[in-house]
Amino acid sequence: MSNAEITPSLSVSVEEAARLTGYSRSGIYEVMASGDLKAFKLGRRRLILMKELKAWIERTAKGGSR
Repeated sequence: MSNAEITPSLSVSVEEAARLTGYSRSGIYEVMASGDLKAFKLGRRRLILMKELKAWIERTAKGGSR
């Protein structure tokens, strides 16, 4: 078993965030552009901290809308 299988990711790509949430890739970019979901760049990659993704999902679930 590798360390990647044991240690949860601290951040995910936009594509991975879309896969995890069931939301579209373009929808994730829209939410980031609106400021509701924070992301950062690392080199050429745009990443989202897992804690930010979870917080966004919780806010969305409580609000009953996207």
